[in-house]
Amino acid sequence: MLITARMNQKQNKAQVDFHAIMMKMLMGVALGFTMLAFSITQAMARPDSFADLAENLSPAVVNISTTTVISRGGDQEMPQFPPGSPFEEFFKEFGERGQTRRAQSLGSGFIIDTAGIVVTNNHVIENADQITITLSNDDTYEAEVVGRDAKTDIAVLKFDPKGADITAVSLGDSDTLRVGDWVLAIGNPFGLGGTVTAGIVSARGRDIGSGPYDDFIQTDASINRGNSGGPLFDMDGSVIGINTAIFSQSGGSVGIGFAISSNLATQVIDQLVEYGRTRRGWLGVFIQEVTDAVAESLGLEEVAGALVSNVTEGGPAESGNIEPGDVIISFDGKKIERSRDLPRIVAETDVDKTVDVEIVRNSKTITLKVKLGELEQAENGGLLSAAPQTDQKSFGDLGFSAEQLDAELASEYGLEEEGEAVIVTEVIQGLPAAEKGLQAGDVIVRFGQSRISTLDQLAKGIDDAREAGRSGVLMLINRDGQTRFIQIAFAQKEE
Repeated sequence: MLITARMNQKQNKAQVDFHAIMMKMLMGVALGFTMLAFSITQAMARPDSFADLAENLSPAVVNISTTTVISRGGDQEMPQFPPGSPFEEFFKEFGERGQTRRAQSLGSGFIIDTAGIVVTNNHVIENADQITITLSNDDTYEAEVVGRDAKTDIAVLKFDPKGADITAVSLGDSDTLRVGDWVLAIGNPFGLGGTVTAGIVSARGRDIGSGPYDDFIQTDASINRGNSGGPLFDMDGSVIGINTAIFSQSGGSVGIGFAISSNLATQVIDQLVEYGRTRRGWLGVFIQEVTDAVAESLGLEEVAGALVSNVTEGGPAESGNIEPGDVIISFDGKKIERSRDLPRIVAETDVDKTVDVEIVRNSKTITLKVKLGELEQAENGGLLSAAPQTDQKSFGDLGFSAEQLDAELASEYGLEEEGEAVIVTEVIQGLPAAEKGLQAGDVIVRFGQSRISTLDQLAKGIDDAREAGRSGVLMLINRDGQTRFIQIAFAQKEE
């Protein structure tokens, strides 16, 4: 009996071991299938080819060429050269040909209506005397400007398709984009004609200093000069951006391109088509950034919102009882994270709409009702000309903002306020200044070889460098008592 019991124990143990081995094998197989399924899902998310999309979308993308007649003025004197100089005959011939020349430029655009409505960048057609649109089948048409908006760099054109069968695309919802999503750019780089490039969304909500309503999508899809005004597509074939600018030290693509988000562009395009101009909402406030020091002194729970520094007399904000010193933390149900968010959100809101404006005043949160006016009417009426000087200047194409150093800023950054100086207050990640290591709290000592003591001097130096066509700027900064030069390139707009 004892022997039998022991044999049964051995058999039971063998069965247990067998079951354990089988369970491990089954678990391994299941894990393998799970990993295989995950790999298949990943492969399905990553397209094998963009050929179908490119084939369907390319006919809606157009090449835009413009001609501008530039007058040199009839009274302009020709340079004087010694008799017999080779330049003498050249300038004599030049003078005989007249005092005008024709400048040409190239860009891209896309058709949004088969009636011949085309969207492009304002800087592509600005000052053009003649605009020619070329379709993917090489048919050409003369186009005219329906409306344009310099603030967002968007223009709408119209041409007569003369009964031709043309393709149109629609604008999508850029708010659904996620960093890492695939995107497709189609355009006319360097005048080569329809060119397709692919990449991903690198970042969203970029402010590159192009205008007051910057909301750019950053992408690594190859974008070059001539892509301006062309579409950036998502994988559903919807336009989620208008390719507008690149950052490049050489003039070619380095994988940092910027596209106007479709959600910002949609309302502008609709207004340009309907009215031939924009009709933006207007609140009537002058604002500045909420810094750590401001948030602490006002008892704010977080460093967010827009600090009202002044209110336009007779404007919507004054009628709605908004006062200087109020911090706007929400507008029409949308949270204001940074001060630069407010102008864009207000501008996108319908004129004459009554909205809820949530403010913090004396450490209390209050909701006010404000009926918006029209920004363009306020501009034409001179109501914005009395805007006070802002304490901060933004140099978006370099990627930083600066202020005049005062006692408050010196205390915030742990510095000694000794005479006039300029301090960096914000550096935008992913743009040139951040890539070169510039930091908030750096004191700008010199611009090139010139001593810098005021914000106006810095702004003038940067403007002069930009107008001179330089690729960037050289600044001497002081950080923790140590000085060093930093070379920062401009984020360039493609032509």
